[in-house]
Amino acid sequence: MSNRGKQEWIRESMRTPGILIFGMVLAPCGLILNLTSTVAPNWRTLHNLPNSASGFTVMQGIWDICTTTSSSSYNYNCGQEDSAYFGHQVIEVAQGMMVASLIVTLVGLIVAIPGVRCWKNNPNWTVAGLAGLLIFISGVLTIIPIAWYTHILEEVTSVPPSVTVQVGYCIILGYIGGIMEVLAGLVMFIGICRCCGGKNRGEVRVEQPQQVSRAERPKPAPRRTQPPSLSRPRSELSSVAYSSNYDDVSIPRAKTTAWSVDSGVNRKPYDADL
Repeated sequence: MSNRGKQEWIRESMRTPGILIFGMVLAPCGLILNLTSTVAPNWRTLHNLPNSASGFTVMQGIWDICTTTSSSSYNYNCGQEDSAYFGHQVIEVAQGMMVASLIVTLVGLIVAIPGVRCWKNNPNWTVAGLAGLLIFISGVLTIIPIAWYTHILEEVTSVPPSVTVQVGYCIILGYIGGIMEVLAGLVMFIGICRCCGGKNRGEVRVEQPQQVSRAERPKPAPRRTQPPSLSRPRSELSSVAYSSNYDDVSIPRAKTTAWSVDSGVNRKPYDADL
């Protein structure tokens, strides 16, 4: 079966993709900000309350109410009771959703750790995408009660017209933390699909070579070998032509003595013949 048109994707390196690094950095930061926003008693502050000392301030959160004065800004009297405030619907909803957001964020980070797997070639994109979806939901769970509380900031409890109502720092931290988690979860969830030519996952697309039968394979061209040249350059100073079958006169040779044989029988013997 031909694999024409089939493509595969490969990783360029073993480094963790940038989208997972982005999500794994923003998600814990958003968790810390949301935790501070949940437990701190400063969703709104009330100033210029009637029948109160100058500089008296009331700080209201979703779990506690504290009071302080400008002269003793480091001394807080917490544990104040206000049944009308804590009985409001937005407070009850905010308590449940903020706690749920923290739990979902922790679960998302726990799921993301085995999904990222930066010590292997390929992360588990399905698990990482599921973790991103959980983190995205946790960010939405944070933004909903904070946006609702901000919308009815002066209507949570009835206050006299002379009272100044201001947004507390918990609202600011909650907005920032919720947006961080939404961005982190969204970016991590994008890793499930390949977009931007695979660059979001650190991959490149490679086409698989087409399988060809042995009969259709082209024969390799014969290899040409150049024989070594044995020609020797002729010196311009020499007037003797050299041939291929010449005697090398540069090598000294031993002189041979020709033996003469006298065919005569009437010769006198010499001492050297004895």
